[in-house]
Amino acid sequence: MEVVKDKTVSEFVTENIKTAHVFKKFGIDFCCGGGITIAKACAKFDVNQELLEKELLEVEKTVDRNHNYNQWDLSFLIDHIINVHHTYVNESLPIISEYANKVAKVHGHHYTEVVEINRLFHEVANELLSHLQKEEQVLFPFIKKMVQADNMEVSAPFGSVNNPIAMMEHEHESAGNIFKEIEQLTNGYTPPPEACNTFRALYSKLEEFEQDLHLHIHLENNILHPKAIALEKKMS
Repeated sequence: MEVVKDKTVSEFVTENIKTAHVFKKFGIDFCCGGGITIAKACAKFDVNQELLEKELLEVEKTVDRNHNYNQWDLSFLIDHIINVHHTYVNESLPIISEYANKVAKVHGHHYTEVVEINRLFHEVANELLSHLQKEEQVLFPFIKKMVQADNMEVSAPFGSVNNPIAMMEHEHESAGNIFKEIEQLTNGYTPPPEACNTFRALYSKLEEFEQDLHLHIHLENNILHPKAIALEKKMS
């Protein structure tokens, strides 16, 4: 990987997943908003481009070959997304819900932002549960069917694979935007100094969830979806 000014943020992360941590550090969205160049990203987020490029070059020295997602077979990538990220979402949502409800009830009168955080979290939780179901029942099985078809055209009730992909990416953007609001309301997931343990656990778990969501969306938007679209074109 070399730093090229006209290369997009998502391309950097696709080539080396460890660059995601650099972009996160500088507040640059690499999943839903990763389709812009380094130069445009730096201008948009008011980041020192020279400093960012320096850190990206440092990361180049530590490519993790065990997680070179871009080289994975699509069926294997889908199984990974379900087994790791979908499982994480399904296991985490009830935990965060319990924390958010309790903190809003006990501390909402003083820290009014936690009431809105609770509302936003349950909104995104409901969206994600429906979203994962659509992926597992509609989009993912179709992509696997294309992979197994051995260059034979595969028909689908929704027409082109572009259609469910466009819907999924729209929902990804919606979830990402809600978490941006939550991050702002939590002051970057920083609890008040006098916060109780449940308050702290809520902010910590929300931050962990957002980090997983960023990688989850990146794997789909920037690797799985483009390759599925390319595969369909090749087969038609």
